[in-house]
Amino acid sequence: MNVRETEKVAANLLISGKVQGVGYRFWTLQQAKKLGIVGWVKNLPDSRVEAVLMGNHSSIETMVKLCESGPPPAKVDNISVSWIKYEEMKEFEIRY
Repeated sequence: MNVRETEKVAANLLISGKVQGVGYRFWTLQQAKKLGIVGWVKNLPDSRVEAVLMGNHSSIETMVKLCESGPPPAKVDNISVSWIKYEEMKEFEIRY
């Protein structure tokens, strides 16, 4: 592994499509825990899902790829990814 793969980074994702009411947040929580990612996920009033992912660069890239399809009932139309400042968090959570 090179330094870039293990560097701690953070990303803000805005996910649109059929992503509410299909278990997207719970699925995101499960995937993040498997990859050792911390942060949060929540539904937005405009029918999108927002997620903040923090972890090593390779795990975040893997998670973004997973979020492009989401759980089986979901239909992701678009993901906007912004790289943000890394913050220490203890776990991944669903926010309401």
